[in-house]
Amino acid sequence: MLEESEARQRILDRIEPGPVIWLPLGLARDNRTAQDIRGIADFPEFDNSSMDGYAVRAAEATGGATLSVFPEPQPAGLNRNLELPPNSAIRIFTGAPVPSGADAVIMQEDVDRKDDSITIREPVVPGENIRRRGGDVCAGQKILSEGDRLTPARLALLASQGIEEVPIHMRPMVHVVSTGDELVQPGEYRMPGQIYDSNGVLLKSSVEQLGGLAEQIHLEDNPEIMRHALAILCEVSDFVVIAGGVSVGERDFVKEVLEALGVETDFWRVKIKPGKPFLFGQHPNGCCIFGLPGNPVSAFVTFQIFVAPALKKRLGQSVSTTNFTKLLGLADEEIVNRGDRPHYLRAIEDEGRIYLSGTQQSHAIFGLSKANCLVRLEADQTIKKGEQVFGIRI
Repeated sequence: MLEESEARQRILDRIEPGPVIWLPLGLARDNRTAQDIRGIADFPEFDNSSMDGYAVRAAEATGGATLSVFPEPQPAGLNRNLELPPNSAIRIFTGAPVPSGADAVIMQEDVDRKDDSITIREPVVPGENIRRRGGDVCAGQKILSEGDRLTPARLALLASQGIEEVPIHMRPMVHVVSTGDELVQPGEYRMPGQIYDSNGVLLKSSVEQLGGLAEQIHLEDNPEIMRHALAILCEVSDFVVIAGGVSVGERDFVKEVLEALGVETDFWRVKIKPGKPFLFGQHPNGCCIFGLPGNPVSAFVTFQIFVAPALKKRLGQSVSTTNFTKLLGLADEEIVNRGDRPHYLRAIEDEGRIYLSGTQQSHAIFGLSKANCLVRLEADQTIKKGEQVFGIRI
């Protein structure tokens, strides 16, 4: 069996970031930038007032001084190119260009106005209440790095530069395939012994949560049907994620069907729990094939460990293989792995305390639904209460 870290590295070695496309800002939220982005212009582009008040010379606006109010104000918008006369003040509004000769803006609350003059109650210092040109962004400055997530604030930053489109990596098309004669779709009639298909929605939504495009189908345990369907999916997909049918049971046909389609299997079986019967391969046209176990928890865990990093790299995100797990917190109970493989346990992190989220059997969806992290234990490892816990957030 292949070690987990080697399996993940072999997958990532086969993955390249997707083609670069340009999206309008209104469609780009939560995507990642495909390249560094630099500022086009200084921001602010001119010295402007941060307050409603009066543009003055600080040396003249001392406590108790009286200044004449210039007859024309400077509103926000069109620069009227006003010049401040000696011993005078120009009415100015927030965002308006600072008139020539002024070196400060005094707030309107700090003066007493009578007719065409003001009396200074609170003096100002040079530069007060003025937003200087380039004080936030300078032209040519790197404002976003490749791989940065496009949050609303970052989209606003781009808009402030007049940038209307942003480069991203094209979202991969992923087909999620659930297999098994025993499965029916939610809402359909069930015969005795049949169960509802939870893997389909579990994996489809997991792909979409990461930013991929996903479609979900179900296939019966019939080699001919599988071969026909998977031949089509391999031609139209970037990734095909198959849940079930990759083990060695009499009704497990996925491996032989993939071989018939020319898929080169890179590896099968990984030294982890749950999820040992995991398959990764590649179709001659480049489509990546992931074969996951059929039990829902096993499917979810292997998706998080192997498929999610591949999707992230395809979307242009930085993926670390050496620091895959992170410190989650401190154990609130003793957590034990008595097996001979690393074990990912479903757990809850609450204000730095880590405790298991219920039964750890591979079919137990309720416990998985409560979990917000996966705790990783090495083979035959015990974490005592109060000790550090490492794993991944989900």
